Amino acid sequence: MKHWVGMPVAATLLLSACVTINVYFPAAEAKEAAKEFVEKVIQEGTPAPAVQPQGGGGMAMLERRIEIDLSGVDPWALVGIGSARAQAAPDITIKTPAIQAIQSRMEARFNASLRAGFDSGALGFTSDGLITVRDPSKVELKDRVALNSAVADDNRDRKAVYREVAVANGHPEWEDQIRGVFARQWAASARSGWWYESSGGWKQK
Repeated sequence: MKHWVGMPVAATLLLSACVTINVYFPAAEAKEAAKEFVEKVIQEGTPAPAVQPQGGGGMAMLERRIEIDLSGVDPWALVGIGSARAQAAPDITIKTPAIQAIQSRMEARFNASLRAGFDSGALGFTSDGLITVRDPSKVELKDRVALNSAVADDNRDRKAVYREVAVANGHPEWEDQIRGVFARQWAASARSGWWYESSGGWKQK
């Protein structure tokens, strides 16, 4: 009997040692996060948040609190043994205080000065996720300094948010991929008449 006592423990350790965690870039989730961020920045006006009905009483609240969905739980994970092809749960969060602070600044700046530049055709979204003054002739001379300053400020925030999103999700090495996803989303979300850079040239929505 003593010969078999250590076998379950040894087998468990062996199986655990064989677990491989494949961390991959969640492109679809990143696209959804980028769309949410971009649309919040460039939309005209901010709709009031929906108010969720409360009600239900104390017992209902208790029932909701203890309800647990085990449908997606790996039973092996409950005993400390991961799947041999386990993958990190795909998700991209943009709900950190730092990211939301940048988003608020960009939204205010867009409504205050940048929107008019895009509407006139003076500004354009670049292919690397930034913005630029593509046609200075569409900006009155007296307004050019202010617009250039706003563009510079916005590009600093853009670089910062791509970095923050990567860091907030535990993968600083994803910064370039995050930036690429956002760059495509700025172009996709551009309103009719706005300019964006694609394949080395400028295109108008």
